[in-house]
Amino acid sequence: METLQKRYGLPTAICMVVGTVIGSGVFFKAQNVLQATNGDMPTGILAWIITGVLMIICSLQFAMMATKYEKVNGVVDYAEATCGKSYAYYLAWFMVNIYYPAMTSVLSWVSARYFGVLFGWSLVGPEVLALSGFFLIGSYTLNAFSPKLAGKFQVSATVIKLIPIFLMAIVGTIVGSVNGTLGSNFASAAVEAVGGGNGLFAAIVATAFAYEGWIIATSINAELKNAKRTLPLALVIGSLVVVAAYVFYFIGVAGGATTTELIENGAPTAFTNIFGGVGGMILNVFIVISCLGTLNGLMVATTRGMYSIASRNEGPKQEMFREIDKHTNMVTNSAVWGLFMCSAWLIYFYGANLTNGWFGLFNFDSSELPIITLYAMYIPMMIRWMVKEKDLGFAKRFLLPTLSLLACVFMVFAAIYAHGITPYLTAKEAGEFKFPVLFYLVVFAVIMVIGALVKNSKTKTEE
Repeated sequence: METLQKRYGLPTAICMVVGTVIGSGVFFKAQNVLQATNGDMPTGILAWIITGVLMIICSLQFAMMATKYEKVNGVVDYAEATCGKSYAYYLAWFMVNIYYPAMTSVLSWVSARYFGVLFGWSLVGPEVLALSGFFLIGSYTLNAFSPKLAGKFQVSATVIKLIPIFLMAIVGTIVGSVNGTLGSNFASAAVEAVGGGNGLFAAIVATAFAYEGWIIATSINAELKNAKRTLPLALVIGSLVVVAAYVFYFIGVAGGATTTELIENGAPTAFTNIFGGVGGMILNVFIVISCLGTLNGLMVATTRGMYSIASRNEGPKQEMFREIDKHTNMVTNSAVWGLFMCSAWLIYFYGANLTNGWFGLFNFDSSELPIITLYAMYIPMMIRWMVKEKDLGFAKRFLLPTLSLLACVFMVFAAIYAHGITPYLTAKEAGEFKFPVLFYLVVFAVIMVIGALVKNSKTKTEE
């Protein structure tokens, strides 16, 4: 039987972490943070740092797990080692059929959305939807036919997306220091800003989802050279790069425009003020590349999902999904399933979030709610680690996993706070109550029940 080649080194692994976290969020979250803090720059910076520290804590814990466990799909390996094979299966099933494809489909649309801005297309128009489908298929094709080329694209896209971030961080800070804008923004909140914010906690909630995606790098641990050393380094280095990029970018943006301008018009105002009229267009080009890099990172994980299940002798059609193409050394059948699920979730995202709602009570935000579930599923892993790893010292056995557990609980709470688990009235449908989290959980439960039904199914040839 063919086995996956050890084709990726530390640079690719780091770029998987950085590239899947830094997407479009960094370019528009600055506005949300300032709205939440009513233009208070120090509080906004503190929010970026706090959320970044939470990500670093979790990445350190998973880096610790990576030094001990290595099989096919990092986070699934860790779930199996800590909570058992059945728990690992259901975590993998969730990631394969909900988390990966939901995130990937949204990134295909976001990439198309920013591309469409260059041509004045409607954000919810057919042009953007068609292009998002093309980006989805294009990313799948790249990963299915040439995994090595996909890795090189991930490295290139990560480097390119960091250019406008660090350019704004450096130039914006210098310009803002010279003309006094930076000092003025730090001295006081924007007293004339629209819609006053509600402090540090709301700002942390605004940054939480901009940091999501780092765990996806663990999906290629079976293809990493010296994975037990490479993956921990990638998680830690990549997380530190992301936090530094976000914080310094936020400071640079504050040097390019007043807080009132940033609250009302967003970060593109700072680019335009500093780099002129073409700044906004250049920014959109870089955002498209940034989003495509994130899309590629997500697709890398998506295409390998069913293989990670079948390689453990679980799930449907195990022999078929374990198959590795001898020419491309790629799990082609697993990749096809990943593309199918991405297509289904793209249709759902468009119908539920970009129209009046095709799914009635079951309209929910598929770009964020799966994240709640994933962080919740980390929690038992942290607890079991503390119970099982008796050979480790206090810091590694109790302190770090406890901090990680608290970080996960916070992220779950923040996500629920952001979406609301209580019913709310929609503006367009006065009088109709919606329970987005509740009905997401119904969909989640149905998919997980299907997973239970096919958990040990095998074809006759496999038996």
